[in-house]
Amino acid sequence: MLTRLLATVALSIVALAATASLAAAGAVNPWRQSHPWNIAHQGGESEFPGNTMYAFKRSLKAGAEMLEVDIGVTKDKKVIIHHNTTVDSRTNGVGEVGSFTLRQIQKLDNAYWFWSGAGGVSYDHSKAASGYKFRGIATGKRKPPKGYKAADFRVSSLSELLKAFPKTPINLEIKGRTQAEGIDEYIQNARVLAGALKKVKRKDIIVVSFKQPAVDEFHKLAPKIAVAPGVDGMASFLLFGNSPGGGVVALQPPITYDYPGLGRIEVSSAAYIAAAHAAGYAWQNWFDGADPDAPVSWAKMVERCSDGIMSSRPIALERFLKSAKSPAACKKRP
Repeated sequence: MLTRLLATVALSIVALAATASLAAAGAVNPWRQSHPWNIAHQGGESEFPGNTMYAFKRSLKAGAEMLEVDIGVTKDKKVIIHHNTTVDSRTNGVGEVGSFTLRQIQKLDNAYWFWSGAGGVSYDHSKAASGYKFRGIATGKRKPPKGYKAADFRVSSLSELLKAFPKTPINLEIKGRTQAEGIDEYIQNARVLAGALKKVKRKDIIVVSFKQPAVDEFHKLAPKIAVAPGVDGMASFLLFGNSPGGGVVALQPPITYDYPGLGRIEVSSAAYIAAAHAAGYAWQNWFDGADPDAPVSWAKMVERCSDGIMSSRPIALERFLKSAKSPAACKKRP
């Protein structure tokens, strides 16, 4: 009951707050879509080795319009594309990302533990070796698939990613990269990323982090690059009608979220998405364990006019989106 009451109050406040929004300013948000974009989460980590060039190339070839990636910072302060705090679960190495130099981390096999066999795709370390079909390509022990190269299966740098996909919209998520993962670390990584993007003039990049201070720090240092809010910025907008933060062009929540003190809230409801659109923001959702990355969830997002769906299954999502029809109310607007 409390959650429903808060949601009802929040929506009315958000409607009033829209007067100071992008829409009120007369700006057209280029991230708004009449039919959801297929956004390849980690390049599609359930179908390809996550956060590899191979995954990015395959997902785009399958029809994805945008890439979602995670950034880490190496020992020598180079920005790389990698999801986890350590390299243990994805590569043939062991240790925290921040303990490697760029040169050292690029010697690792970033597809080493990607298992694809009967029953599914995962990073399970207990499977039969024959199921790890991409193992050894990065290190030259196995030939790459036709049209690809060994480097497509290693850890890539941010500069390599931007060079490889100069016209592909990219979402960059800032994370911490040691076991402590304190807020200071997120802020430091935000500073390194801002420095790396200082001379980049692209308008098709969004930077996000769960930690709002990291988003704020990045925006302060790189104000020309668009951002999406962290958890606090999202809550500030949806629950209290305040600004989600400077430079925000899109909100990026899961379908439901377990917010401290309020329980699990249906964040990607039709009402919340409509409120965000009215305020001039795009809506790009992702999935957590509570809501499956599958047709039952994709259909909800199409029906509710989400502007983008971040899926670990870009091939399957593309098939779904080609057959799904968005409501007339989802037509592109500021």
